[in-house]
Amino acid sequence: MNQAVLRRMTLIFMAMAPLAVSHSLSATPLQTAAPAAAPAAQAADQSSPLQFKIGDATIAPIGFMDLTNTFRSTNAGTSLQTNFGSIPYNNGITGRLTEDKLSVANSRIGFRVDAKVRDANVLGYYEGDFVGGIGNGAFNTQVSSNSLLYRVRLYWVDVRKGKLEMLAGQSWSMITPNRKQISALPGDLFYSQVVDVNYMNGLTWGRIPGIRFLYHPSEKVTWGVSLENAAQYFGGSGGGGVPTLPAALAAAGIGGELDQNTSNGVATPNVHPDIISKLAFDPNSRLHFEFVGVERTVKLFNPITQATFTKGSGGGSVNGGVEIAKGVRLVSNNFWSDGGGRYLFGVAPDFIVRADGSPSFIHSGSTVSGVEYQRKNTQMYAYYGGIYIGRNTALDANGTTKIGYGYAGSPNSHNKTTQEGTFGLTQTIWRDAKFGSMQLMLQYAYLFRDPWFVAPGAPKNAHENAVWFNLRYVLPGSAPTIKY
Repeated sequence: MNQAVLRRMTLIFMAMAPLAVSHSLSATPLQTAAPAAAPAAQAADQSSPLQFKIGDATIAPIGFMDLTNTFRSTNAGTSLQTNFGSIPYNNGITGRLTEDKLSVANSRIGFRVDAKVRDANVLGYYEGDFVGGIGNGAFNTQVSSNSLLYRVRLYWVDVRKGKLEMLAGQSWSMITPNRKQISALPGDLFYSQVVDVNYMNGLTWGRIPGIRFLYHPSEKVTWGVSLENAAQYFGGSGGGGVPTLPAALAAAGIGGELDQNTSNGVATPNVHPDIISKLAFDPNSRLHFEFVGVERTVKLFNPITQATFTKGSGGGSVNGGVEIAKGVRLVSNNFWSDGGGRYLFGVAPDFIVRADGSPSFIHSGSTVSGVEYQRKNTQMYAYYGGIYIGRNTALDANGTTKIGYGYAGSPNSHNKTTQEGTFGLTQTIWRDAKFGSMQLMLQYAYLFRDPWFVAPGAPKNAHENAVWFNLRYVLPGSAPTIKY
């Protein structure tokens, strides 16, 4: 082998030697690196925070997964929610059949955002569920794929600085009874503990876009005013009866000015937002009571005479709850109105239309009262809910035909009363903010309604037995503690 070849081989070997050493070092881990794995293993065993942060804002998940079974002694056709005004009579097919359905529609998902901005507490809240329906033409949802539409329940922001507070967005209406101050957080409201997603017959409530202003002279007293989206409600929602219109005005199209049979919705004209005011007292943690007032206005146009009619109405509530013994709480929520049926889940229409096209308001009132008991992981409750709807009748332009609500010969959907007695249990199987909770919920309800007019041979009332079984997993997480 000549010297030139040896020289080339030597140069190649010297070039490859560092690569061989480098490969050997990377393939064989250093003994001193082994302890570094221990902190990583320890970190994996530690729980994550109950919130996460973006910038200076804290975000906490909100929601739960529900599986609800609902049995009804009639075929009301409403699945897990109750339309209190349309329970079937027993002289028809739907009154002679039962129904039993499973649903996940009440499952919810959302988030809560807390932040401190220039000494003001900012709270954002979002929540949605799947009770919005199945969509137009989606007729196979109970055959193969049980598809449900997602909907917005709550979406609002609240800012409080010192004694002043403002909330804007879609929240629970301020007419909804509170358990604490005038808070919009679901846990601080009273809408009962029932499984029924339409809550209690007689409960005043709504989830409505609006803006409210609150003043806290102290932590024991809160006063607020709210402007909330109005509705010229003429019946048909929640199973409520629809008043009979004057024949000529019905033919002329006055129905387009009325929110009836849920057909008009956003197309219905409104004069101004409903105005709600509430004064709440919290002397101590065992007692809460409040006074609520609402003002509403209806404006109608007679397309025949070209006359316009504007009329205001109002209503009020007295609500409260008191802990009479450890874990035992009495609640009573009472409402009376001249045209406030819209806030009774639409079971009562707000007004009738007279022959000249003017509105005449219908008196309606309600109560939801009962007892709640909690001991450790067990909650029990029993409530009574009742609605009374006043008769309001008139004569059509011919002077003989009766129109309005509750007249002799009126449809049996013109209810005089709707009533409910219910009791139930919520048992928490396990609970921890780090991994959520599991709950078992049971409810029984007896519901009935009485019409103003009973035709000869027709049933005097309609009644129904309903049972709910619900299994709920609540998502983990916890909101930060906020001090005011």
